[in-house]
Amino acid sequence: MNHRVAIGTATVEFSDEGPSALSPEAAARDPVILLHGFTGSKDSWRDLREQLRPNRRVVSIDLPGHGGTRVGIDVENYSIERAAAMVISLLTEVLAVPRFSILGYSMGGRLALFIALKYGAHINRLVLESASPGIADSGLRAARIHADAELAAFAESAGIEAFVKRWESIPLFESMARMPPEKIDRLRLERLACCVEELARSLRGMGTGAQPWLGDELPALRMPILAIAGALDLKFTAIGEQIAALVSDARFESIGGAGHAPHLERPREFNRVVTDFLNRER
Repeated sequence: MNHRVAIGTATVEFSDEGPSALSPEAAARDPVILLHGFTGSKDSWRDLREQLRPNRRVVSIDLPGHGGTRVGIDVENYSIERAAAMVISLLTEVLAVPRFSILGYSMGGRLALFIALKYGAHINRLVLESASPGIADSGLRAARIHADAELAAFAESAGIEAFVKRWESIPLFESMARMPPEKIDRLRLERLACCVEELARSLRGMGTGAQPWLGDELPALRMPILAIAGALDLKFTAIGEQIAALVSDARFESIGGAGHAPHLERPREFNRVVTDFLNRER
C-alpha cells in the first residue's frame, strides 16, 4: 500500500507491505527497506517485493528527486546526508521501525552504505547491488561532479524524452537490451514518468562525485553484508569483491548473464540470492 507523509519540509512517498507489525511473521523476521537507483522509484522493486512480502514487512521508498517524494528546490536537500536522515526519520519516527535490513541498488546502494556507516545501530543486514563507496581520488571526483552537472543541464534543456534516450545509451546499461521487450518498455515508461527538473537536482546533489568518499570507513562495518553485481558488469564486480575483502562479515555474489541491474535482468537468480542471505543465520 502506498503512503505519503510529511517529514520536516519534505513530502515522502513510500509503500509498506507484508505482515503487520504485530503478526508472528513480522516478529520473526526483520523488515526490509528497499532503495532504488537513479531514474527509478519504489515500483522498481515489484519482483522482489512480491517475493518478500508474504513473510516479511517490506518498505520501498521514493528517494529525493524520484517518484512522489518532494524535498524542495535547494540542492542541499538532495544530498546523501539529507536523504539518509529522511530515510531514518521515516523508519524510526513515522513507522516505529527501530531495526531493519536495507537493500540498495546503484544510487540507492550508495545511500544504503552511507546509512549503514552513519546509523549502523539500526541495521541488521546490508545488501549492496551494483553500489560503490564513492570516488577516492579528488581529481576524479571533481571530474565526476562536472560530468553530472553537464548531464543535469542537458536534462533541463532537452527534456525528459531526450534525457531518457541519452541515459539508456550509456554502455553501463548495454546488457539490459537483452531483457524481454515488455520489461524494457515498462522500464522506459518508469523513466519517462520522472520529473526532469527533479532528476537534475538529484544528479547535482547526490551524484557519485557529490557524495563523500566512504571507502576508508568500510572496515568499521559490523553487520552481515552481501555485495551483488552482474557478471557482465566488470567495474562493479571488482568493487563488490573489494567491499567483501575489506569487511569482516561480507561476501560477494555474481549474477551470471546480468550487467548493472541484476534485479531486473535476472530477477529469479537475484531474488534467490537476496532471500537466502536475509533468511540465513548469522
